[in-house]
Amino acid sequence: MAGIDDLLKLVKKNKLSYREISDVFERLLKLDFSPVAVKYFFNEREMKKYKPDMIPVHPITYCAFIAASKSAGYILISNKDKLRCINARYVFGWKDSDDSMVSSHMKYANDRAQAEMFVETKPRLPEGKLKGFMTAPLERTPVEPDIVHFICNPLQAYHILNDYMGAFDMHPLTFTQTVNSTVCSGDVTVYLTHKPNMNTMCSGSYTSGKTESGEVNVVIHGSQIEAVAKRMLKRTIRDKGVSFPHTGSAYPGFDVCKACQMLVFKKDEKK
Repeated sequence: MAGIDDLLKLVKKNKLSYREISDVFERLLKLDFSPVAVKYFFNEREMKKYKPDMIPVHPITYCAFIAASKSAGYILISNKDKLRCINARYVFGWKDSDDSMVSSHMKYANDRAQAEMFVETKPRLPEGKLKGFMTAPLERTPVEPDIVHFICNPLQAYHILNDYMGAFDMHPLTFTQTVNSTVCSGDVTVYLTHKPNMNTMCSGSYTSGKTESGEVNVVIHGSQIEAVAKRMLKRTIRDKGVSFPHTGSAYPGFDVCKACQMLVFKKDEKK
């Protein structure tokens, strides 16, 4: 995708493959990690059609499933037994609120009543309906994903969301942030609302998700990801760059301050 001809070929296609969609974002924005396709299975027979690349030896967090798919390229499948995080279990409708849930929110709450409110107001999948989920690099996904999860820096997030607004004529965007469970609840929010979300890591996902460089989460509904990719392609062709327009530079482009000629200093001669 180095040249304009390659971009033109893609933008003229009626339908992009998930490999091509992933390539658009990874190359134009120079993502460090592959976007992750997530599928929620509510039918166990459907889930059993697919085989994971690897199986976790021990139960792990939802963030760790996302991390393994984005960084190692694994296609992974989890049921309730393989998911360790109680916050994700709650958000996925796999456990009720209990003392352990409320207690895990007390460090951020004024009192127990507020901690209970933090738990009760989280977005949730229908209780007991989810059979399992798949995480996979978008370029390798064997299924139509329900959501696509980016772990990226804030400037990359800015461009993805700008192109979402351009593609769907929606402005401004608002986002959902929760106490704890930011990755799992952020993904469920997008699945339920069909609207994009951006949020920070929670303390658990900061470590379990291997996000020690200040990344943020950007999540787009799977049915909308192709339109966002095509909008980014069209804008890149028009502006000769995806980030800073009209410079002909790759991301992040000619990133200098517009008023750089004003940023000049000298010694104070009065001292």
